[in-house]
Amino acid sequence: MNKRERITKTIAGEATDRPPTALWRHWPGDDQRAADFAHSTIAFQREYDWDFVRIVPAESFSVTDYGLQDEWQGSPDGRRVIIRRVIQRSLDWTDLRPLDPNRGTMGRQVEATRLICDGLRHDETPIIHTIYSPLAQAEMVAGKELLRRHLRTQPDRIQTGLNTLTESTLRFIDSLKKQPIDGIAYVIRHADYDKLAEEEYRTYGLPYDRKVLESLPDKWWFNSIQVEGKIPMFRNCAQLPSMMINWEDQSGEPDLSQAKLIFNGAMCGGLSSREHLHHGTPAAIREQVRVVRGQVNNRRLIVSSGSLMLLTTPLSNIRAVREAVTGVGG
Repeated sequence: MNKRERITKTIAGEATDRPPTALWRHWPGDDQRAADFAHSTIAFQREYDWDFVRIVPAESFSVTDYGLQDEWQGSPDGRRVIIRRVIQRSLDWTDLRPLDPNRGTMGRQVEATRLICDGLRHDETPIIHTIYSPLAQAEMVAGKELLRRHLRTQPDRIQTGLNTLTESTLRFIDSLKKQPIDGIAYVIRHADYDKLAEEEYRTYGLPYDRKVLESLPDKWWFNSIQVEGKIPMFRNCAQLPSMMINWEDQSGEPDLSQAKLIFNGAMCGGLSSREHLHHGTPAAIREQVRVVRGQVNNRRLIVSSGSLMLLTTPLSNIRAVREAVTGVGG
């Protein structure tokens, strides 16, 4: 069974030879240059032979060209720290304009995607590209506190900004359509009760998420969503058009067995990036995979972590994830 067959059968809830599995991470430093970023992504795939490749650029790639500045300061998850934001007052939302996806940082990311697809063409591994929601991008350009304040005090202005960020995202997706990728991994950051009230997400997040996801071409058969947060608005996100959903199932609700009753596609998780991958042992990882497979009766499960793999994750633990689904290594 090849990788696409294994994933499509998993999405449909059919029996497979084994569960698909994949991990992904940031590539700090390398993610600032198209060739280096592509090389790192390709090398990681060739080392572990995951069932799909998730391209993970620096989170700010879609908004850097507005004037945002960031730098990597050694965070173990590889995320860059924003040191200069774009939005200082509410009127600044109305000054944003859609970016040209073929220039600047987004253009560099399109080129990196082309190089990755070229490098992995022969093994036919499914490839998905990470896209951050317009509301997540809004937080990048404004910061958490200012974003929340403007949501509640200047709704018209921030919706103007969200429309611009959405249009910019759609233009980037149009550029990606020219590459032989199989879908996107769409990151939803604010469908979380710790961050917003449900009505706020329904107003400032959900309509834009739906617009992006409903714009995706039919040829992209493997679109997924990642819902960040410890208390996700899972039912809201489960209604969005997607074939796979990823969330921190090991530290929040719902668990895999509950989610299976809410979401109709493949559930991606079963492992904690910290407890299992970073602090655990190969034996503990293999046991955890055995347990979660039992929870879902070996159906509709893609084995992964609920969040990015930390840069300092032991290599033996990464290998153990791959071995756990193939039965290698005991």
